[in-house]
Amino acid sequence: MEVTVKLFATLRNGRFKTETRCYAPGTTVQQIAEDLKIPLAELSLTLLNGQAALPEQVLTEGDTLALFPPVGGG
Repeated sequence: MEVTVKLFATLRNGRFKTETRCYAPGTTVQQIAEDLKIPLAELSLTLLNGQAALPEQVLTEGDTLALFPPVGGG
């Protein structure tokens, strides 16, 4: 199945901004993070089709997954 993955801020370093990738049916948010070598501890917010998603949530064909790191500033 094809899934669009969007990475934000520091998660883009050495990776990509937006990419459509192929995954096996039943793939979870956590498995995609692992595939991208992003530890769950580095994720502050995950959105699946614009809605908050848990690591164990299963994706389906055509989904869009957005991954955000913790935001710093001051």
